[in-house]
Order: sequence, then structure tokens, then C-alpha cells
Amino acid sequence: MQNLPQVKLCDVLECCFNRDKKCHAGAIQVGDDHPACDTFTTGKNKAGVENMVANVGACKIDACTFNNNLECGAPGITVGHHGSHADCQTYKHR
Repeated sequence: MQNLPQVKLCDVLECCFNRDKKCHAGAIQVGDDHPACDTFTTGKNKAGVENMVANVGACKIDACTFNNNLECGAPGITVGHHGSHADCQTYKHR
């Protein structure tokens, strides 16, 4: 089993899992038709585990250079704004 890459930085401050530009979900999932962070969610309350930084649990973007059998092989990822949602900005088309 390969090590899961960490979410090194998340600039999507309105996400419930974001504290100080770090993602505190247990793991995130990326993708469907583009590299969206499927874990992104907003609300009044903060979520996740305060002393944990998220990993990439799965990536469904088959066209990404880092994708190997739906697992991310990047050393770490950055998540940022793309319109009104969050995207993996480490995505690199094959």
C-alpha cells in the first residue's frame, strides 16, 4: 500500500474542514468530471479533527499524471478555489 499524500495547503477558507489553511478532514476525495474536492462543504460549524491534517483518500480523475488505480501519487496536494467550489490545484493532465 502506498502512502497517502497530504493536503499540504487549502486556500478555501469557507470550507468547514479548513482551519488556518489546513484541511482537518480524515481524508478527502477528488474528482468526477474535473479535479473538484468532493469533501468541500460549508456551514456554521467547523468540522474534522483539529490535530489531524487530511490525506487524499481517492482520486477519480483518471487523466491526472499522479493517478494510479484511483490513488494519488503526488507527494502532496494543494486545494484552492475554482469558481464557487474547491479543486485540487496539483492536478496535471497526462
